[in-house]
Amino acid sequence: MYDFEFGSRTAKGGFANEKAICEKFNNWRKDEDAKLWLNIMGYNPDKIDYVKAIQIPTRIKKADIRKFGFSKEEYEELMHFKKTDVQVQIKLIIRINNALKVENLSLKKANSDADYNQVDKRWVDTYKEMWHFDDEIAVALKLFTGEITPSLYPDMLKIRISELRDQRRVFLTELRDNIAQKIISFFTKNKILVVSDIIKGRGGFAADWMLVTRYNKKNDTTTWILKDINTAMNFFGEGEVKVSPRGSLYIGRITMQRKGGTPDPKKLQFKIKPCDLFKLESGKKQ
Repeated sequence: MYDFEFGSRTAKGGFANEKAICEKFNNWRKDEDAKLWLNIMGYNPDKIDYVKAIQIPTRIKKADIRKFGFSKEEYEELMHFKKTDVQVQIKLIIRINNALKVENLSLKKANSDADYNQVDKRWVDTYKEMWHFDDEIAVALKLFTGEITPSLYPDMLKIRISELRDQRRVFLTELRDNIAQKIISFFTKNKILVVSDIIKGRGGFAADWMLVTRYNKKNDTTTWILKDINTAMNFFGEGEVKVSPRGSLYIGRITMQRKGGTPDPKKLQFKIKPCDLFKLESGKKQ
C-alpha cells in the first residue's frame, strides 16, 4: 500500500536499521521501496545510471574523512554537526554529461507511536558556543541538568532547596519566574536556529531528508514516511515554546530535558516522537 502524495508506504518485512536501508537503495532496480524513495527525492529511475548508498558511522576517524569526499580541515565541523545516517550517491544520465548527486538521510526508527528518539545531546557549554546564550541562561540550564549543584545558586530558585523535587538538579518550574521566562524567550527568538541544528545539522553531513520507519512485529510489516528535511523541521518545530507540566521545555513538538541515565546523565538532550511525522498523512487526508 503506497500513498505517493504523502510519501509513505506499508511494506512486508522489517528494514529499520541503517544497513538494511542501504541494502534496499543498492538494490533499487528490484526494490519497490527504494524506487519510491528515489521518486520522492525527485529522480526518474529511467535516467539513473547507478545508486550507491553507504552507512555513515556515528564517529569517523580523522584519517578516514577523505573517503567521504571531505578534507581534514572540515573534520571538526562535520563531526560537530553531523545528522546523516545514510548517504545516497545517485549518478544521473543527463544528455551529454553524467551528473553525480548526493542525498543525505536522517533515519528515525520506532516500534510504536509512543517511542521517543533522541535527536541531539551535548554539554550546556557546547550549546552556549553554538547558540550564544548568556551566562545566566547557561547557569540555569546547568542547574536544570544537574551539572551545577542547586546549593551553589540558591538565589536563582523560587523555592527552598529542601523543597526541590530532586536535590541534585532543578526543574524549570523551580527557577525564578523571570529566569524561566528568559529561557523561553531565548528559545522562542532562536527557534529556527535551534530546530535546524538539532534536526538538520550543518555542513557536509547535514540531513536532506528524514526517513521514519515503524516496525509492526505482529504482522511483520514496516510502515515508512520520507519527507524533505525542511518539512520535517517545520513539523517538529511547529508550536509554541513553553515549560512542560513536569518542568522541562517544549519547543513545538521537541522536548528539551536533562538526559539522565548513563552515560552522560548531566548533558542536555532534545527528543522527538518520530512517529508523529505520520500525522502529516492523517491531517491531509481528513
